[in-house]
Amino acid sequence: MIDLYTAATPNGHKISIALEELALPYTVHALKFADSEQKQPWFLKINPNGRIPAIIDRAEDDFAVFESGAILIYLAEKTGQLIPTDVKGRSQVIQWLMFQMGGIGPMMGQANVFFRYFPEKIQAAIDRYQGESTRLFRVMDSHLKDHEYLAGDYSIADIANWAWVRTHKWSGVAMDDMPHLKRWTDAIRARPAVLKGIEMPPSNLNMRVDDEAKAKQFAEEARKMVEMGSSR
Repeated sequence: MIDLYTAATPNGHKISIALEELALPYTVHALKFADSEQKQPWFLKINPNGRIPAIIDRAEDDFAVFESGAILIYLAEKTGQLIPTDVKGRSQVIQWLMFQMGGIGPMMGQANVFFRYFPEKIQAAIDRYQGESTRLFRVMDSHLKDHEYLAGDYSIADIANWAWVRTHKWSGVAMDDMPHLKRWTDAIRARPAVLKGIEMPPSNLNMRVDDEAKAKQFAEEARKMVEMGSSR
């Protein structure tokens, strides 16, 4: 059994999607950012960085893993799924996983902060992070022109990147002229395990922009998280 400490964010959804894809039994523990649960001593013993997601693998002597990319690798290697076993294939998956960890996630995260959450609109910062997010999207679109998935078969690299790309409208990033990225996004969204994973944990808040009231509520909650330094 896996204990998953998480919240309804892209980084959190990476792990719930992976757990669903791998058919691993898990229990969701949704942390309340408003109560700073992620900063409590009991949680810092699991993740010293005080961020979600984190897991405890009860089947492995209560082994704790933090950082979403590290968790994905751990779960894939534990089960022998969603990552190749050959050196080159494994490297390709990890390369695209690092592409998300070092690029897509941080750039879209900062776009969210400056485009949605900061009360003061700093246009230069908005342009910077939206522009870099768009550039990274184009890298993916170009690669996906000749590949069904990012690194051979469907893998943790696709899960990690998709969990962020799906929220592109919230970051103010368009992908209308990126047909290959859109094809990939739609194909992954159609997977039953993915649809279930993005509902773990259930939340009334989501990164939608078609409901102004919900968008405003989500932005307000996220603004509090940013102010507390817990925007993950």
